[in-house]
Amino acid sequence: MSDALKHECGIAMVRLLKPLEYYKEKYGTAFYGVNKMYLMMEKQHNRGQDGAGFASIKLDVSPGERYISRVRSNKAQPIQDIFAQINGRINEAFEHHPEYKDDVAAQKKHIPYIGEVFLGHVRYGTFGINSVENVHPFLRQNNWMHRNLIIAGNFNMTNTTEQFNNLIKLGMHPKEKADTITVMEKIGHFLDEGVRKLYKKAKKAGLNKMEASPFIAEKLKIEKILKKSAKDWDGGYAMAGMLGHGDAFVLRDPAGIRPAYYYKDDEVIVVASERPAIQTVFNVPFDTIEEVEPGHAIILKKDGSFSEKKILEPLERKSCSFERIYFSRGSDAEIYEERKELGRLVMPKVLKEIDHDTENAVFSFIPNTAETSFYGMLDAAQNELNKQKNEAILKEEGNLTTERLQQIQEHKIRTEKIAIKDVKLRTFITEDSSRDDLVAHVYDVTYGVVKPTDSLVIIDDSIVRGTTLKKSILKMLDRLHPKQIIVVSSAPQIRYPDCYGIDMARLEDLVAFQAALALHKERGTYGIVEEIYNKCKEQLETETNETVNHVKELYAPFSDQEISDKIAEIISVEDIQADVKLIFQSVDDLHKACPKNLGDWYFTGNYPTDGGKRVVNKAYVHFYEGNPERAY
Repeated sequence: MSDALKHECGIAMVRLLKPLEYYKEKYGTAFYGVNKMYLMMEKQHNRGQDGAGFASIKLDVSPGERYISRVRSNKAQPIQDIFAQINGRINEAFEHHPEYKDDVAAQKKHIPYIGEVFLGHVRYGTFGINSVENVHPFLRQNNWMHRNLIIAGNFNMTNTTEQFNNLIKLGMHPKEKADTITVMEKIGHFLDEGVRKLYKKAKKAGLNKMEASPFIAEKLKIEKILKKSAKDWDGGYAMAGMLGHGDAFVLRDPAGIRPAYYYKDDEVIVVASERPAIQTVFNVPFDTIEEVEPGHAIILKKDGSFSEKKILEPLERKSCSFERIYFSRGSDAEIYEERKELGRLVMPKVLKEIDHDTENAVFSFIPNTAETSFYGMLDAAQNELNKQKNEAILKEEGNLTTERLQQIQEHKIRTEKIAIKDVKLRTFITEDSSRDDLVAHVYDVTYGVVKPTDSLVIIDDSIVRGTTLKKSILKMLDRLHPKQIIVVSSAPQIRYPDCYGIDMARLEDLVAFQAALALHKERGTYGIVEEIYNKCKEQLETETNETVNHVKELYAPFSDQEISDKIAEIISVEDIQADVKLIFQSVDDLHKACPKNLGDWYFTGNYPTDGGKRVVNKAYVHFYEGNPERAY
């Protein structure tokens, strides 16, 4: 999208099901799992470029031998950095001990990162928090192998404060309030409890401490631990974890907000945030990759057994539609078709705006992530043109000449590569006017293809803040001197903040919210702004089972078109000569295009959890009080 928007995180997990010697013999390396993890993380680098982490577990090691290895980085190229470190350790070991090269047992014993269970994570930092300490996976260490816990996730909790207080009630003293820490400590608490109970059972059965360890590994019920840990969570999450002895799990939230996919055969079990990562890296068919069901966890035991268990009662499915519009890689077969459909479905509004005059319209896209929806828009435009050609031929009523037929057939949809992102310019100039001029040159344009009589139609994935449109894109497009510029959003108007993992926390940043405020000012109804504040404040101060999103009332008096027109006015600076129009996808058509991902709270305000409704009310209170903090 033209506005920079960050999304939190992607996960990758690989569990090898055969002895390491098997992979050495078949694939030529015992580092098969490490290599696949590198590819899985690279194939999901679109989900996070501020940090990356990797952890591995060796199964069945002797006491005194290290069985957990972890590396994290927040460098400029974090994935490359962590695997450079891993390769450095491997190469160093081979350099000093060349005899290890053909000795898999020695490799496993002496070289870090080789193992059977792997967890990786890519991260986008939000709100300027990007130290290496904030990079997943997180490790909760213990001298008991079973009580070592490694956690990484694509998640955001809306009730972190309540979770923090619950930990205190359990007698704990958490070192941070961050949702990652509270989640890990909650799971860790019930993991400790489960291990202690099993140890008592082992003791009663006459097992000594050495014999108790495999007994605990076999009998430990991950399902029960997760049920106790997650019962009060509110948020969107795909939570992955590993235990020191080799059990692993991935838990998905009850509304299926955040994505998680898995594949299994007799060699591996693989989990990732995106299906194409698995499909490409393991070269497996689309239909062999399954989705983790909402409210369920896939559980991988140390013995290699696999199960999918219901942990929480599933809610109405509200998988994040932004995954389909923008975040996930468009190489997924379903997502590719859905993005094309978004372009097709918005086209009738475009045709109406240009009065079906395709001859005097130039179609393009910005940025590159909008290319797929652009193809869908072109399909619809071509269908319209074919219809126009048929009508023109029929109109001739038997008088059609070869010359006239050729004239009709030569009419084509005009598509051009109009905008090119030139360079990631740094705003090192401090004066506002100078900075705006610099930002205006982030994009360059192709000259000589747009006529003064043309409508220039540009499709974008979505419009969040409108800042880049206002300060850069429209200024550059206007230099081509079109009659009008029509900016088409393949997504509906973004009216509400997200609280489940997308970096859209502040209401006042959203250009649709600014448009609603401006309309109330114009119409003398601005008093509603304070009324909504009072309702939100009261709601937050009252214990109630029924939370209401009062911010919806701000938009209620206005049609979608009125909001769109006001946004166009806000982003059109005075020196723009062309008439600027904005066209947004409708929510109904979004649902038609993406029928499996109906999560639309940022468009409609219909949050799938009570925590989401509390967040939007709190975000409004923060806006009204001038508080810049996020609402969760």
